[in-house]
Amino acid sequence: MKILIFWDVFWRIGRRALEKELPILKNKFNPDFIVANVENATSGRGIIEKHALELGDLWIDIMTSWDHVFDNFVKIKEYLEEEDSKLIRVANFYDDENLEGKWYKLIEKNGKKLLVVHLLSETFMNHKVYNPFLKIQEILSKFENEKIDWIVIDFHKEVTSEGYWMAHLLDSKVSFVFWTHTHIQTNDELIFPGGTWLISDVWMSWPLFSVIGADFNSVKNRFLTGINKWKIEQCLDKNYVVNWVCIEIEDMKCVNIEKIRIRGSL
Repeated sequence: MKILIFWDVFWRIGRRALEKELPILKNKFNPDFIVANVENATSGRGIIEKHALELGDLWIDIMTSWDHVFDNFVKIKEYLEEEDSKLIRVANFYDDENLEGKWYKLIEKNGKKLLVVHLLSETFMNHKVYNPFLKIQEILSKFENEKIDWIVIDFHKEVTSEGYWMAHLLDSKVSFVFWTHTHIQTNDELIFPGGTWLISDVWMSWPLFSVIGADFNSVKNRFLTGINKWKIEQCLDKNYVVNWVCIEIEDMKCVNIEKIRIRGSL
């Protein structure tokens, strides 16, 4: 079984780059499932329903939202609440029962089941969340009696130490632990002894010559003055980079990893 994962589809350029490259990659790798992160997909902020539907039409099975899911909340609330929504939110927010949307997605294709769970770190994040290490154990215990073929954990965090210990904690219990938020594809992909794979960051799909997708001039004063009062503008350069990983899983264990980096122009 193959899962194709791409991360942080940034603004309009990222969405258009994905629209251009995904059909090619789908034909090349023939993945069973496609997972995407869309936290910055709408104007560099949380995705709105219109864009979630557009990306969902590109064969994407599950979209995760990280810590920006509530940025455009009015325009995503109804979609989050829909039973067949492809967008999931962080699992370890407090007061889970009163929050919109699901914190996991269990999908089935050709008789095989994939579970994706979305976690947020407690360290250096804007939201106060419940301990992710305790939460994931609570979640997985709910599925102990259900036959699930593959489990993927999206762990949004700043520090690599948390990610490595999460992978150790879940080694042999899940197929893949990957984490994100540092916005650079790392070179530390590793299969743990029990067959669980990790990588520190998958990187982004975004304008190539930019500051995390933002126009250089729009962030100039922030760097020169240290004052954070100027509006960030989207980089409109047509050159883009799309970063992906393709993982191959057998009997719940990861057996092969392939990192993909594509540079192109719209």
